Amino acid sequence: MSDDASQDITPEFIDAEELLDFHALTLSNQAPPDELHLLPLSERPFFPAQAQPLLMNEKPWRATVEAIGETEHHMVGMVMIRPDDTDRMAGPQDFHNVGTMVRMHNPTGEDGKIQFIAEGIRRFRIKDWLSRTPPYRVRVEYVEEPLGGEENQVKAYSVAIINTIKDLLPLNPLYREEVQYFVQRINPNEPSKLTDFAASLTTAKRDELQTVLETFPLLDRMEKVLVLLNKELELAKLQSNIRSQVEDKVDAQQRKFFLREQLKTIQKELGLSKDDREADLDRFADRLKKLTIPATVQERIDEEFDKLRILEKGSSEYGVSRNYLDWITALPWGVHSKDKLNLSKARKVLDRDHDGLEDVKDRIIEFLAVGALKGEVGGSIILLVGPPGVGKTSIGRSVADALGRKFYRFSVGGMRDEAEIKGHRRTYVGAMPGKIVHALKEVQTSNPVIMLDEIDKIGASYQGDPASALLEVLDPEQNSDFQDHYLDVRFDLSKALFVCTANQLDSIPGPLLDRMEIIRLAGYITSEKLAIARHHLWPRLLERSGLEARQVKLTDAALCAIIEGYAREAGVRHLEKLLARILRKAAVKVLTARGKNKGKTITVSAKNLTEFLGQPYFQKSKPLRGTGVVTGLAWTAMGGATLDIEATVVHSRNSGFKLTGKLGEVMQESAQIAYSYLSAHLVEYGAPADFLDSRFLHLHVPEGATPKDGPSAGVTMTTALLSLARGKAIKRPLAMTGEITLTGHVLPVGGIKEKVIAARRTGVMELILPDANRRDFEELPEHIREGIQAHFAKHYRDVYQVVFENN
Repeated sequence: MSDDASQDITPEFIDAEELLDFHALTLSNQAPPDELHLLPLSERPFFPAQAQPLLMNEKPWRATVEAIGETEHHMVGMVMIRPDDTDRMAGPQDFHNVGTMVRMHNPTGEDGKIQFIAEGIRRFRIKDWLSRTPPYRVRVEYVEEPLGGEENQVKAYSVAIINTIKDLLPLNPLYREEVQYFVQRINPNEPSKLTDFAASLTTAKRDELQTVLETFPLLDRMEKVLVLLNKELELAKLQSNIRSQVEDKVDAQQRKFFLREQLKTIQKELGLSKDDREADLDRFADRLKKLTIPATVQERIDEEFDKLRILEKGSSEYGVSRNYLDWITALPWGVHSKDKLNLSKARKVLDRDHDGLEDVKDRIIEFLAVGALKGEVGGSIILLVGPPGVGKTSIGRSVADALGRKFYRFSVGGMRDEAEIKGHRRTYVGAMPGKIVHALKEVQTSNPVIMLDEIDKIGASYQGDPASALLEVLDPEQNSDFQDHYLDVRFDLSKALFVCTANQLDSIPGPLLDRMEIIRLAGYITSEKLAIARHHLWPRLLERSGLEARQVKLTDAALCAIIEGYAREAGVRHLEKLLARILRKAAVKVLTARGKNKGKTITVSAKNLTEFLGQPYFQKSKPLRGTGVVTGLAWTAMGGATLDIEATVVHSRNSGFKLTGKLGEVMQESAQIAYSYLSAHLVEYGAPADFLDSRFLHLHVPEGATPKDGPSAGVTMTTALLSLARGKAIKRPLAMTGEITLTGHVLPVGGIKEKVIAARRTGVMELILPDANRRDFEELPEHIREGIQAHFAKHYRDVYQVVFENN
């Protein structure tokens, strides 16, 4: 084919206008050819009653089309191939055995395709292959088409087919056009042509249509076609119903739309409706009627109202101004909730929600008592410091319940952008107010209890320092004029009560810490954990698991075993997880119980506890004893802990000192001070004067994989070295804490409550504490101090007297 967009393949072909005269196209006056060239059909077979354009790829079949053009009759056999692909060259094995003889009219080529008008003449069967390579040429035979039955039957089927076609016509306009064309070309009274035409109307599968084509007896063919027509009729009815439903739905939506528009127009004419701008302005004005707005804020709101009235609704500035008014009018200007300052009820709320923490409850009641005398609570910032799981967040919620105030909590842990606190300026796209304004909008009161969780984990970045932004929020002298960057107006936060939580104080900036009133929450002892688990954790977990108290029973002995063997941490969070695990295993037992065990109460006792939790994490062990071994007390973020510090002589060839145990710099310096102080006072404490001159000492603090640091191990290290030098062990359970100087003075340390609890947990009831910490010990609750024998030391000589002279 040439580069022309369209051209005739063979100019000798009959012109398409000849199709108007069917009799001119038939072979009534000449016998059909015995030999035909073949062209493939892929999608569906071609029927004798059809006349329609066909399109196929030029490359594989151009030679065949040219060969057809050289014949006198211009006939071609159209046969469906088995693989559904005419792009490749089909082989003789791919062609079906029966096809339709077609006269080709007006073939043209364009864009790699051949298009021609095909007019079906009659069926044929392939008798022999004359050419098995393109262009394919075969010898054919034309099988007679017997009636296959009585003439009345054929007539009845013809009527049935015509009636079915009539039913199809109203459902699809395309059927009407094809029927009109068929009537113009073919006599409808010819049953064979009518049957083939009816088959060509359907959208049946290619194999079903090929079966119709291969059926030569007329009556059998009519039966098959009538079945296909009825299927087509059902499909057309279904499509028509779907189309009607869609059209009805669209019409209903359009009708509603037009009615709404008409209603808007009528209401506008009658003055009964407002546009979106007026509706927004009225809504904002209604909000302001219920609020007490300061004069300066009212001026800013009036300016924004005026701006909103003149701005185009589609402009970006309109959206910015509208959002600003939405926020500023949603804040609780002048709205306060009334405080409940009944101390007895407040105490009941605290006791209801928490077991233990008596010292913390007393501090909160004292705080509320001052508020009761003033008539209001505010202007203070409480910082709750303690290990994870001791109830810091729930204490803040209980304070809000006791006061009758709204409660809002958000975490500042990991916060690195000061805009999270004070908002973004309105010049930025997508600007929003900060967390404080979000809190006020949600609680709808100016004096809520706002909890800032994890304040010790707040971060900083190039975007700003959130801790510095909190200075204005948490300073009672400044927060009466708190200014959010987005709102850019003053809001009084002085009536709000801020409760912050932290695990430690070291990472909190000094200026921020200075503005807070610190309340420490130490860890729980076993009796407190037992009460918390029995009164709070176990009932809550039973409800969550769907089990009833009668189905699962947990004995006090089992609960004590869980606390001592599995959950020794300061808080109760891990204890709650362990109890949840027990209930999950119990739920499985309840659902899988059979026979006598079905409906039986599952009892968790100390004996069968390992079936639910496995072997204990912690074994009952007493502090190590021996020469050079001393028990120390340490504070960690998880609460208190005991440390067995060990000292030994490695060899006696030369002097030296080695430290192990993954100690931090401060702890290493404490060990060096202890070694130096003891070197200068060996004789004073009854040790050989030359003990350190020729001995290499090794001091170790287990566990080696756990990092340790802090200034409270100096006394313990000195005592371990002195025990080694004197060759005498400490024979009774004794633990100690305190920092030592080069002159032997014992300095105070922190975390006394946690350390006392840790000693009590391990069964050590005799302690040595710095004298400067006497007040801290005496302020501990009675149930923690009960049975504890505490010695207080100002100088190391006091420690020596307790440890060695009384040993």
